[in-house]
Amino acid sequence: MNFYDVVIIGSGPGGYISAIRCSQLGFKTAIIEKYNQFGGTCLNVGCIPSKTLLYSAEFYHKAKNMFFKHGITFENLLLDFNQLMNRKKNIINNICKGIKYLFFKNKITPYLGTASFKDKNTLLVLNNESKIEKINFTYAIIATGSKPMELPFAKIDGKKILSSTEILSLNYIPKKLAIIGGGVIGIELGSLYNKLGSDVTIIEYEKTLIKKLDFSLSKELKNLLKKDGIKFYFSTKVENIEIIKSNVKIYAKKNKNEKINLICDCCLLSIGRIPYTKNLELENIGIKKNNKGFILVNKNLQTNIENIYAIGDVIGGLMLAHKAEKEGILVSEKIYGLKKKINYNLIPSVIYTNPEVASVGKSEKELKNMNINYKIGKFPIKALGRAISSGEINGFIKILSNELTDEILGIHMIGPRVSDLIIEAVLAMELKASSDDLSLITYAHPTFSEAVKEAALMAKGKKPIHL
Repeated sequence: MNFYDVVIIGSGPGGYISAIRCSQLGFKTAIIEKYNQFGGTCLNVGCIPSKTLLYSAEFYHKAKNMFFKHGITFENLLLDFNQLMNRKKNIINNICKGIKYLFFKNKITPYLGTASFKDKNTLLVLNNESKIEKINFTYAIIATGSKPMELPFAKIDGKKILSSTEILSLNYIPKKLAIIGGGVIGIELGSLYNKLGSDVTIIEYEKTLIKKLDFSLSKELKNLLKKDGIKFYFSTKVENIEIIKSNVKIYAKKNKNEKINLICDCCLLSIGRIPYTKNLELENIGIKKNNKGFILVNKNLQTNIENIYAIGDVIGGLMLAHKAEKEGILVSEKIYGLKKKINYNLIPSVIYTNPEVASVGKSEKELKNMNINYKIGKFPIKALGRAISSGEINGFIKILSNELTDEILGIHMIGPRVSDLIIEAVLAMELKASSDDLSLITYAHPTFSEAVKEAALMAKGKKPIHL
């Protein structure tokens, strides 16, 4: 009999990290993955491949449009798209090997196959050879993630109507690419193919990009992407999609009356993600879900079956790899008996466009809805010596602090390197720092981080140095 203290279903960031933490705490641990490679959506068809390709596309874009300013010129600048994709595959494979090594190092037993619950202490795993293994456990953690949503009139075929999975493995660069949905995934992938030379159009049902962002970030990002040549239709509803020979035709309506017809080479559906619980047979043990299919959990991420937990995308909330990681560690330590909690307000969000976007804490809209009086410190990146010398001058850093106490309530950034700079904001808010605290720190010069100091001075009501 295969018996384990803890079994994790799903090997994405939440799953494999919770498995490692469980093993570190002394639990006999197993992990089950239905695909042939570990790492889940994030590693195989999400975070890692998209950022890898975005990095390559940015090099190409700069070589084409910016390197001449540095005295670097090319006689014939060529893009080898196959090599770009091969690099992505190699990076994924190397990280997958790294995860397998971590399982070996931590004495975690990996299973490749589809898991389903027989009862609250037994899983059946159907492997690739159609053999079933029975696994008994004391605790189980469900970390099966999510999958892309489809439109009722437009099913993903992987050729002309694409999800984020297929568009990361194309063997060509579309001349015309339409993206339905102006959320994080749509924006990042639109930016990627725009940099590679595609004519990109984004259709968004809402009035603005990524409505959860602080409005100033959303507005700035939209304006910068427009400068790059990306076209937008806001307040626009897609009503039908047809495949006509080698093209895709999109029928949409703007502001409920203006008809829009678009023809493109392919179309990316980026309208959101839904929880993935297929084949788990949760009904066998009575695990409850909400009306959208997300598994219901309490504050300890425990389902209604006390020995079974769920984490990450499958429970909803922020669909972020690092949120799933945090939840995986929390559950592992809860099972061990440690008292832990997560402050979801201090989980940062990042968009890997160029410039990058990063945010943590409350937006202005949220603070207004909460009737909290606040101060604003907003400093432009272009005023920094590092920005001028590097030629990366777009964006700003904005600090929102409590009008009475000066405690930082939110920090919102758009600019170079902000995916790394945001951690300073997270740390400051974890320690309940004030904007005055941030302004008193000594910052290295010249760096992009100096914009944090300047914004902090302004939030405190002082004059910035370089503006």
